[in-house]
Amino acid sequence: MSTAQKIFSEKIKAKALELGFLDCGISRAEQLDEERSRLERWLHEGMHGEMGYMARHVDMRLDPRLIVEGAQSVISVLLNYFPGTQQQEDDAPVLSKYAYGKDYHFVLKDKLNALMNFIQEELAPCNGRPFVDSAPVLDKAWAAKAGLGWVGKHTNLISVEHGSFFFIGELIVDLELEPDTRQVRDHCGTCTRCIDACPTQAIVAPRVVDARRCISYQTIELKGELDETLKGQFKDRVFGCDICQDVCPWNLKSEAHQEPDFEPHPQLLSLTRQDWQEMERPMFNELFRKSAVKRTKFEGLKRNLRFIEQAADSKESHSSEE
Repeated sequence: MSTAQKIFSEKIKAKALELGFLDCGISRAEQLDEERSRLERWLHEGMHGEMGYMARHVDMRLDPRLIVEGAQSVISVLLNYFPGTQQQEDDAPVLSKYAYGKDYHFVLKDKLNALMNFIQEELAPCNGRPFVDSAPVLDKAWAAKAGLGWVGKHTNLISVEHGSFFFIGELIVDLELEPDTRQVRDHCGTCTRCIDACPTQAIVAPRVVDARRCISYQTIELKGELDETLKGQFKDRVFGCDICQDVCPWNLKSEAHQEPDFEPHPQLLSLTRQDWQEMERPMFNELFRKSAVKRTKFEGLKRNLRFIEQAADSKESHSSEE
């Protein structure tokens, strides 16, 4: 590896931190051989549910050179989203922390584009693309390969320094850079807190999540009616779920993000259960105008609210009968 490639890598990492990323790592663009059998087995068992896109372009998911012509390096970045303040009402429907502010796809992609411009204008001419859940790229595998953490039993990437409340993005470029050789060993040990805490038992084995049972999948990805067999198990989660991360000891070191775009709408965190249930479309549009919650649309959010409210009503009915 040349001195220039080493210097370029160091400058890219420094610029990433300047742009507000938690961490940055670099890996050589090559095929992810170890991921193939795991991915194919997960798909074969149908654990991706209705996410048909997961079964498409499997070869591209495993080899970035099939996505970006001439790709030589994968630059992985982490962006903190852990909030400084959280929902105030104990009995209000619970929103995943990542959805409090502006949709991360836009925030992360803007920062990645800025990093790409820096590389092209300050370091060397090159071609490449930013990726934020926008193409068949195995984010967590690349971040782990770049030494940014390890994949925990809940299948999220965990950083020794930062926990797991962060987004992952990549730049895949045709520029040869010095790759990181440090690999973070698995620090989960015998801990099974995430597996034990999952209310729908979606973590069917260490590092294997059956998406069909996952609250995040049910409340965001699923387009039809929610699974009736899971009623009463959502713990009031209305969009996404953080339970497996909330109980992880590594997240005791999570610190509040400093990203203005991730700050919630002033009214959001004070909504009561009644406010959520009575929410009409204008309020939805106001609260979630630039939020990832728009993915589920107003009708989807109301569907989720009905599901958890019906479960609560059923529980109260059984209690009164007893």
